[in-house]
This record gives sequence, C-alpha cells and structure tokens, in this order.
Amino acid sequence: FKASQVAWQGTLFPLVVTMKLSRGIILAIASLAAPGLAFHLAHAKPTSKVVMSADKPANDLMIRAAKRQHVERTPIWLFRQAGRHLPEYTAYKETTGKNFLQLLDDPKDVAECTMQPVRRYDLDAAILFSDILVIAEAFGIEVTMPGGVGILVPKPLASPGEVESRLPKTVDVKDKLSHVLEAVTLIRKSLKEEGRDIPLIGFSAAPWTLMFYMVGGSSKKNQELGEKWLLEHEAESQELLRRLTTVVIDYLSAQVEAGAHMLQVFEAMGMMITPASFEKFALPCMAEIAAELKRRHPDVPLMAFPRGACYANEWLQAAGYDCVTIDCDTSAGGTREALAKAPLGPGASAPAAMQGNLDPAILRSKLGSDVAAVEAAARSLLQETGPQALIANLGEGLRGDEDPALVAALVDFVHSESASMIEAAGR
Repeated sequence: FKASQVAWQGTLFPLVVTMKLSRGIILAIASLAAPGLAFHLAHAKPTSKVVMSADKPANDLMIRAAKRQHVERTPIWLFRQAGRHLPEYTAYKETTGKNFLQLLDDPKDVAECTMQPVRRYDLDAAILFSDILVIAEAFGIEVTMPGGVGILVPKPLASPGEVESRLPKTVDVKDKLSHVLEAVTLIRKSLKEEGRDIPLIGFSAAPWTLMFYMVGGSSKKNQELGEKWLLEHEAESQELLRRLTTVVIDYLSAQVEAGAHMLQVFEAMGMMITPASFEKFALPCMAEIAAELKRRHPDVPLMAFPRGACYANEWLQAAGYDCVTIDCDTSAGGTREALAKAPLGPGASAPAAMQGNLDPAILRSKLGSDVAAVEAAARSLLQETGPQALIANLGEGLRGDEDPALVAALVDFVHSESASMIEAAGR
C-alpha cells in the first residue's frame, strides 16, 4: 500500500464497515500505517445503531454550508455567542444568584442562556450553553471556577497509575450527563416555540484537550504536563485517550438523539501539543470520533476546531470532518488552497467547508473598532474564501468585552454582503 498515513487514519474505520475486511488484516495494516490508530482499533467496543438527526430546521443554511451545498447567503454564528458579553446574561446570573458552573446544572438555565443570543441577533445556529470539561466531571474529576483565573481542575491526576485507580473504565453519558441531554431537548422546543427554527449545535472537547486539563489542571499552569505524559507514559496516556474517545463519541451521539442537528469537536488545547504528538496521539482519537459518528449519524455535519494547531485541518478533512475551523493566526485563503490539494474524507467529493476566522477584536469598541472596521474585516474574509462552503465565525471565542452593537452589525453585514456576492455571481 502506498497510501499516506493520514489517508489511512481517515479511512480505516469506514473500510472496516464498508469492505468488511477482517479485524486482523485491518490491525496489521494500521500497525504499519498509523500506530496510534491501531491502538484505538484494537480496543474499540462494538458500535451502536444508526440514528437519524432531528427534523431539518426551517433555516438550514448552516447545515447546507457545512455539507458544501449551495446557500443563498453565508451563515454565521459565533464561538461563545452566549454568555458574558450579553447584558441579559449578566442580569440573569444576578437574578438567579448562580455562577457559570451552577447554571450548567439546570436544564432550564442552560436553555435560557442558549436562547439569549439568538433572540438578540439574526444568527444561523444556536449552540448548547455548556463547558468543555463536563466529560471530565462525568469521570469524577472535580472542576471549579474560582473567578479571575478561568476554569480549574484542583485535583488533577497525580500519576499515571491514577488512570486505573481514580477513573472508571467508561461513563454512561445518559446517566452522568442526563441534565445536558435534557437541556438539548428543551432548547429545541424553545427554538421552535419562539419562531427561531435554526440548527442546534452540540459539542464536546476532544480527547487530548480533556486529557490536558485532567493531568495539568489549568490552561495557565503546568502546561508541559500533558505532552510529558504522552512522551514518558505512553501506555497510560493511550489508555486515558481511549476511554475519553469512547465517551466523547457516546456523548455527541446522545446529543444528536436528544435533538442536535450538527456537532462541533473542540481541540481547544491544540497549541499545547507538538505536531508530531498531535499526529500520533490526538489525530487517531479525532479520526475515530469522525468515523463512528458518521456511521451512527451519517446525515449530521461534523465540525472540528484544532485551535492553535490548524496545520491539522488537512488531516481532519481526510479523517471525515465536513467542516474545519481556522483560528485568527491562520490564512483563510491559504487554508482553502491547502484543503483543495489534500486527501478528501471517506465518500467526500469535494474539500471540507471552512469556518472562522474573524478576530474578536473588531467587536471591541473600547479598542477603537467601529462598524466600518467590522464590515471591512467581514468583506475581506468573504472575498478571500468566497461565500460558499463557508461558515462565518470568529477565530477564537468572545471573551466578554465585546460591544453587542458591533456583533449585530457583523451578523447583518455577513448576510447582506454574501447575498449580494452570490447574486452577482449568478448573473
């Protein structure tokens, strides 16, 4: 075989399903072409039945764009669109007396916070109001938010031996995360009842990102511990990643069953792993997630964001993700060209769609930004990538000091400018 390692990582699981090759043959090939993926294949558990996604929403622009189908205007949503930048969110927290993590425990609070930005802005999708570490919590890892320092894991895994001594072999997400799944169903109901029938995005952190927090405890301290584990304790690291991969798949699948239309996988700590380790450890997990979710939910678009590691987007396209995300430091036009030359995902007939990569700074009036600056940045993105097979978004999440008036201006301008571009191209 002369296929590249990346191509094998993107196609081995579909081969198992579609060609019915023997497990021994597949494992033999994998051990040569993609050792990291071979480990996951050897330990993979039987898969679940195929389940179709929720009913198609009235506004399906996001779904069509992610699937590289024609759209009348470029859809837009924003990372962390719910939360701190909204006055209504601050007021809601004050009324309830709850902090961020406490809000996540009540499905009604989650639904309210999810709905707030789609009531204010003409967004093309809602995203579940949640946190990337809920899976870590489901494994029994305590997560806190003391204020001013971000989310912390006060008692991370102290040694490789604690993978066995502290963590369960797996997690029943429909039990441990039932409140999240209840919230998904409640959000879908609210979207329809309020006449905002847009796609609901479910999401999860990727296994490497979860491992990074579970062994290091913080995004600001002990940043070297995750990579150190991978290099010095490979067997325990692979076992931890295997368990996390299984649960991430089940969690995302359960969100679809509860009503989510699209899925986003956040490799939020991509900048904290070397490219070689990403390819060996993180990528096989991402490939397994894509292959199994595509098997269970073939009509559900999959989006990935390797933040700080956007070199991996070509690999993620080959692994089967429908839409890849670029951060603020990555060239949108360059990525479009690179994807066009890279191996396609299993069954794909065109390169992956793209998502990103506007700088949130354009939304901060206190930094001197204004509507003209917002429109210039949005126009530049649309011209660089073209308005099709694109989901306009940010290159990182809103941090809380953005001006809602500028956010509204961005959403409206992306719609109007892209519609004009598409209409002009059709003449």
